[in-house]
Amino acid sequence: MSERPAGGGRPPGREGTGRGGLRRFREPAPPSGAHEREAPRCEMCAEPIGDDHRHVVNLESRTLMCTCPACCLLFTHEGAGRGRYRAVPYRYLYAPSLGLSPADWDELQIPVRMVFFFHNSVLGHATAFYPSPGGATESELPIPAWERLRAERAAVAGVEPDVEALLFDETACYLVPIDACYELVGLVRLHWRGFDGGQEAREAIGDFFAGLRARSRLVANAPEGGHTGYGGAGSAVPGRRPGCAVPGGEW
Repeated sequence: MSERPAGGGRPPGREGTGRGGLRRFREPAPPSGAHEREAPRCEMCAEPIGDDHRHVVNLESRTLMCTCPACCLLFTHEGAGRGRYRAVPYRYLYAPSLGLSPADWDELQIPVRMVFFFHNSVLGHATAFYPSPGGATESELPIPAWERLRAERAAVAGVEPDVEALLFDETACYLVPIDACYELVGLVRLHWRGFDGGQEAREAIGDFFAGLRARSRLVANAPEGGHTGYGGAGSAVPGRRPGCAVPGGEW
């Protein structure tokens, strides 16, 4: 296995700039009495924004930009910003019947029972990563194998390139915004201890997936495509704010 950015950018784990809200998922809380972190601002217009905010993907630099609602809205349509930017949608689907089989997990040959993959439009194919103590680690499973896994799950087809992903835990499949995947990466980096992660990591991961299930629409045999989720902000997942959640903001 190797750890490297997908499609360029700094290696996983490097700090981005202007993303103070991201640090809570990968760094311990500051000591009592420490100065409060700087409030996040929109990375396009510099307007103040809270932790509960949206993201826009810069497809050229492979960065997630924290944005205000107005700036995010500008890039909800394909081709906006000359195709350079895309707003991360707000769609969550939960498909418990479409999880990976034991044989699938054996084929993946990764050390954890969590993995996500998305279509990288720059590379022109699917890329897959799993969370690790060192950050998002790319799986070296051949591309046709990932395409097969996606094709076998037509009920959650229509995944938007670059901004949505299929995320798997040990038993189920989720269609989620790409920033949710990197929230999970940040939680693993922050809480993982020792060989097996430890109780704190297991609880944080369990709470994360419980939150996804609470937010998601249950899917059995849904038609392909469907609502892209660019509209409302939706309900918050218990235990987290649906804003900055991506370690370093790049992948």
